[in-house]
Amino acid sequence: MTDTTDDIAEEISFQSFDDDCKLLGNLLNEVLQREVGHEFTDKLERTRILAQTAGNMRMAGIEDMAELIEKQLSSEISKMTLEEALTQARAFSHYLNLMGIAETHHRVHKQRNLAHLSRSCDDIFDKLLQGGVPPEELYNAVCKQEVEIVLTAHPTQINRRTLQYKHIRISHLLDYNDRPDLSLEDREMVIEDLVREITSIWQTDELRRYKPTAVDEARAGLNIVEQSLWKAVPHYLRRVSNALKKHTGKPLPLTCTPIKFGSWMGGDRDGNPNVTSKVTRDVSLLSRWMAIDLYIREVDSLRFELSMNQCSDTLSRLADEILEQETSSDDRHESWSQSVSKNLLKLQASALPTQLPARADKPSCTECSDNGSHYPGVEVPWSNYRPLNRQDGQTSSRSGSLDHDSSLNTRILPNGSLAPSNSQSTVVSRATSFNSSQLLVQRKLFTESQMGRSSFQKLLEPRPPQRPGIAPYRIVLGNVKEKLMKTRRRLELLLEDLPCDYDPWDHYETSDQLLEPLLLCYESLQSCGSGVLADGRLADLIRRVATFGMVLMKLDLRQESGRHADTLDAITSYLDMGTYSEWDEEKKLEFLTRELKGKRPLVPLRIEVASDVKEVLDSFRVAAELGSDSLGAYVISMASNASDVLAVELLQKDARLAVSGELGRPCPGGTLRVVPLFETVKDLREAGSVIRKLLSIDWYREHIIKNHNGHQEVMVGYSDSGKDAGRFTAAWELYKAQEDVVTACNEYGIKVTLFHGRGGSIGRGGGPTYLAIQSQPPGSVMGTLRSTEQGEMVQAKFGLPQIAVRQLEIYTTAVLLATLRPPLPPREEKWRNLMEEISKISCQNYRSIVYENPEFLEYFHEATPQAELGFLNIGSRPVRRKSSSGIGHLRAIPWVFAWTQTRFVLPAWLGVGAGLKGLCEKGHTEDLKAIYKEWPFFQSTMDLIEMVLGKADIPIAKHYDEVLVSESRRELGSDLRKELLATEKYVLAVCGHEKLCENNRSLRRLIESRLPYLNPINMLQVEILKRLRCDDANHKLRDALQITINGIAAGMRNTG
Repeated sequence: MTDTTDDIAEEISFQSFDDDCKLLGNLLNEVLQREVGHEFTDKLERTRILAQTAGNMRMAGIEDMAELIEKQLSSEISKMTLEEALTQARAFSHYLNLMGIAETHHRVHKQRNLAHLSRSCDDIFDKLLQGGVPPEELYNAVCKQEVEIVLTAHPTQINRRTLQYKHIRISHLLDYNDRPDLSLEDREMVIEDLVREITSIWQTDELRRYKPTAVDEARAGLNIVEQSLWKAVPHYLRRVSNALKKHTGKPLPLTCTPIKFGSWMGGDRDGNPNVTSKVTRDVSLLSRWMAIDLYIREVDSLRFELSMNQCSDTLSRLADEILEQETSSDDRHESWSQSVSKNLLKLQASALPTQLPARADKPSCTECSDNGSHYPGVEVPWSNYRPLNRQDGQTSSRSGSLDHDSSLNTRILPNGSLAPSNSQSTVVSRATSFNSSQLLVQRKLFTESQMGRSSFQKLLEPRPPQRPGIAPYRIVLGNVKEKLMKTRRRLELLLEDLPCDYDPWDHYETSDQLLEPLLLCYESLQSCGSGVLADGRLADLIRRVATFGMVLMKLDLRQESGRHADTLDAITSYLDMGTYSEWDEEKKLEFLTRELKGKRPLVPLRIEVASDVKEVLDSFRVAAELGSDSLGAYVISMASNASDVLAVELLQKDARLAVSGELGRPCPGGTLRVVPLFETVKDLREAGSVIRKLLSIDWYREHIIKNHNGHQEVMVGYSDSGKDAGRFTAAWELYKAQEDVVTACNEYGIKVTLFHGRGGSIGRGGGPTYLAIQSQPPGSVMGTLRSTEQGEMVQAKFGLPQIAVRQLEIYTTAVLLATLRPPLPPREEKWRNLMEEISKISCQNYRSIVYENPEFLEYFHEATPQAELGFLNIGSRPVRRKSSSGIGHLRAIPWVFAWTQTRFVLPAWLGVGAGLKGLCEKGHTEDLKAIYKEWPFFQSTMDLIEMVLGKADIPIAKHYDEVLVSESRRELGSDLRKELLATEKYVLAVCGHEKLCENNRSLRRLIESRLPYLNPINMLQVEILKRLRCDDANHKLRDALQITINGIAAGMRNTG
């Protein structure tokens, strides 16, 4: 049912799949009987049987009988109480979620049992070599591949994270249940555990009661890394390495990683006022914190494993140096108060939390009680203790620590406590902040931390010099862990807006610094004949560092081009230079280029601007402070001119100059890549011209060569182009825009990386990854690719390690094929002309309905739950870019989401039928069949449209119209349903199929298996919408509606 499943598995075994569905269904039924009673489960079963019978009648072609049964079902639903309707919606929703879990489980299970997995590295490497690619060329292509998967916070993930975790636990139990060696008792225990999980799910509120903050969304992305990708990446890289060694004789270099990860979560401020400069800073720090925390865990495990003594001379010398440093540090004379302060810090470090700091997910506007800090202090033992040399007005007025006070002499008693010597005991009372309770605390600290070096930590780990033959790997890795812990502590202080000392020798800033000792350990093990140990956990850790770096996922920033123009308006007006936005393009470029060549800042330090302009300037400042070590690209949405790019370059340069001046040193990292995003059809058509104009500017071209290795990145947007002109026209314009951009870059000798802003659903450019990459224009995928993964697709593709490994492998092999064996271009110019004609007719048909029919907007509001989607707390950003109620300012996600709920999925097919019909009636049917067979782009486009037509359901869409739409607008709904039937007819004619999804019977069967549960939820939703629109303040009805939305999303396997 999902648009992604074909990507990640071949045919599933329906016998075992049906068995698991039956098992989970029966267990849910037992839970329901216990929780809500037999009477309810009997009614639920009657609803299911009526829906299944109607569906069977339709498949058998007995339409009249099916319609009668559906009317009977609709009548019974209309008589339900609200409580009954809500409970039935919950039950069907959970059935569909459990079926989805079983489906995913069996896809993973199928992969494990296949001796030869298609599209795997082993499969594709073999085919390329058989096709004549030299082994050396294959090896180099894999090693040089640069793919970045960018996780976004687009609000399409319906399920709460709590439920996602419970679903994963059920998946693990199904996996365990498949083991052939389980005893009868073991299987009974598995069933009991499944019952507990299902009971827990039923008793859990499935609705989000509050909107997530932007940092909440970022944490969800970090959880995907921690729970799945962290485990998947080493496994995936082993697969690549093993396949390379098998086919070329050389493994993948240890620090080479064909795939990395980026994120928009906490950086995408386009139309989202909740993403502020502070949010971006905090998310970046949280990402670093999580990376360091994960590395600490891995190093701990590695220290336990590498217990051997034999090592290389280089490693031995490093271990000796570390021991000498520790010994000299321990033996150095310290005063009493210095040792107290030092050991206090050590004790604090050992007591740090192992999770993200409390309330670190709250937005900057959240009120806190911790003296103005937006984050609470980390709670550690003795948190009320103040070091004696602290100068804050509340401690002793003297700046020196106690060892500088000659009148205070202390002696150590036999029990380890401290006592003043002779008659000097009265001195203690003269320290105003040094009361008796604090003295006891400090005595305890000194005793435990210093006396006889017998602290708890010292008992666990005796001083290395006292242990002859100590393992050198443990010494080196212990030093690595200590630096990592100091780095983590520093990040916590930065998150809490607290001052912190910084010694670059005690912290890790870059992945190269962390890799250095790890690679030394690896080389040492290899040189000593312990390669089998080196290639285990240590190799996995090195590969993780190479992939995730110090930030897990580099954060992209995104902002709309108009916000940059507004900022420059404020600056030029303040400087009495005129109004920037009123200048023509040439004047803008002249001004921007002149300022970029200059060495002075443009923005005055104390400029007074409006709050929205200040936020833009603050975002650039944060970007300068963090630099390219933490951040990825700066994406300009709604880009349309070369000046849009130069404006960002200028604001970035200005911020870096200001920050560098304040720091007294260069900003960290380099400048961010500036990436124009072309979204509308008009902007896509001009994309090549904009890139040519940019590269013709000497300053910009030299900047790209010098600072970005001669690489230009360009993003193309699938969502807004589809909403603007319809799916077919958007697909064709995207294809042409990529061709033109590649040609423009080639003209100037600049390499290009295309960044694909693909959504989850087909209406927003989604679909199987392999199919999408293989249908790109020749030359557009030359070993590099960036692509977004959004919302529920992140969980579907990367939520489980096994699925994630397969998905990463598919990205690698698809990009490799597109690089070494590019897809064919159109064979003749006639084919392009036919595409132009289909596109023109399709666009006219689409826009005449969506934008030009005055009745359509009201029909859309009545026939779908679009207006009610605002009740869902699934994203931090508003559903509209502006306050207008028109389609134009509605975001693409709710536009597709609403039509997916009604099962009409209009955005994915509207206009396509008209375009195909126009050419078929002109006698081009055979031409289109030939194009479908030979041209990957057209074949991919048609296959995706056929797939989505298989998910559409005309009777369900008609039911929405009959109950919810005003009588005067029902004719429009009837015309659209006829349009859908015509689209189906012509798509089948061009593809040469008799039935929809004929070439994907697995998908067809999955769709059919869900209908007895999915159709009743749609009917329940219609009834609830009808009642809610008469009583829109009824919160119980709102809850019921949200539950039906969840259920339909589970059944359709995607949202927007």
